[in-house]
Amino acid sequence: MSKDAGSNPQSGAVYGLGFIGAAIYFISQATSFWIGVLGFLKAIVWPAFLVYEALEKLGA
Repeated sequence: MSKDAGSNPQSGAVYGLGFIGAAIYFISQATSFWIGVLGFLKAIVWPAFLVYEALEKLGA
């Protein structure tokens, strides 16, 4: 088995920065505490939103 199977620090850093940016964006747009909590949860799954929008724009 390969020693570095599944370890890619660059992708983790990109996801981490994306998470921080998404959390700041979604929470700053919140109008109440619970909307802020929902924004935090959205920030966790931001790649799913990104892929969905990309596929929608491509007409897939």
